[in-house]
Amino acid sequence: MTTALIIGAGPAGLMAAEVLSGAGVAVTIADRMPSPARKFLMAGKSGLNLTKVTDSFDKAFGKMPAALARALDGFGPKEVMAWAEGLGQPIFTGSTGRVFPKTMKASPLLRAWLRRLEAQGVTLHTRHRWIGWRDGAAQFADHPPISSDIYVLALGGGSWARLGSDGIWMDHMTQVSPFRPANCGFVVNWSAHMTPHLGKPVKGVALTAGDLTSRGEFVISARGVEGGGIYEISAAARDGAPMMLDLLPDLSLARVQEVLAKPRGKASLSNHLRKTLRLDPVRLALLNEFGRPFGNNLPHLLKDLQITHQGPRPLDEAISTAGGLRFDALNPDLMSLTQPGLFAAGEMLDWEAPTGGNLITACLATGRHAALGALKWAGIEPPAL
Repeated sequence: MTTALIIGAGPAGLMAAEVLSGAGVAVTIADRMPSPARKFLMAGKSGLNLTKVTDSFDKAFGKMPAALARALDGFGPKEVMAWAEGLGQPIFTGSTGRVFPKTMKASPLLRAWLRRLEAQGVTLHTRHRWIGWRDGAAQFADHPPISSDIYVLALGGGSWARLGSDGIWMDHMTQVSPFRPANCGFVVNWSAHMTPHLGKPVKGVALTAGDLTSRGEFVISARGVEGGGIYEISAAARDGAPMMLDLLPDLSLARVQEVLAKPRGKASLSNHLRKTLRLDPVRLALLNEFGRPFGNNLPHLLKDLQITHQGPRPLDEAISTAGGLRFDALNPDLMSLTQPGLFAAGEMLDWEAPTGGNLITACLATGRHAALGALKWAGIEPPAL
């Protein structure tokens, strides 16, 4: 019987195990943590966003490597939804197209998934840290080596080390790009007047950095700015594009100029802005923080306010990472060009992982794609999917 060793028990590794074991391959999974899919479980604490149903799904990834595009063509949002329901997990689609299990949590889905893998004969070894190769076998700290016909690496990115994604695997591989934070917050050294607003959400705004835009909310934290709205533009901001904030995205510049041209009498400027343009205290605070002195530029500042920041938060605080194993080290089936029978999948690949369901979908898709590539390489008929 053909054997496969999958190193990494996150969504990509578990999906590779499902496909391979479904084709009759004897699958072993090795993961360095005491239990599988810890980052996946953490993602579900605030609602497990599995995928996103939108006409622009692919655009969220920017310029995709061909292998990633092929993986998503074969296992996109519709397939993810059907897969979750096949595990007995009812789903629903929110107003923004984001898809969640009705339980909102990751744990019921993970339990059902692990039961399926166990029924298909998959063996799971925990507390197995991979430390490289010797004589064609996978080596593990404090455990015997494991030899296999097929190897799939699904080792994760370089963020959230406490959950297993520490990126140390890079020490044992070549042809890698350095990790950079993705879907991350940014450091802002706030002045004292911002203290009353720390922890508060910023709503009703639009953010832009380079070619990326967002109408999502974000949070003013003691450390800077973070949250969904910031994450959607973080790749461009991380790479040096100015982070611009439109405090009144539903009003044109001409309309803002028209309103501000009206006499305000004895009202203070803050009260005038609050009453005429309905600016809440949080947006007013941001205007004061980044816009003063206003001069004659107030209308333009309300529509195009630059957030001055000191760069992204540390790598280990990022939701995900860019960088990793380069696609030019792999063939279209995600197999190593230098080590036949070795495949790679998930966040350890060098791609920009957007949030909003895109990240989990792509991890599942690349895990499946690598497994199908492995079956083709081994001459095994794939299972009916």
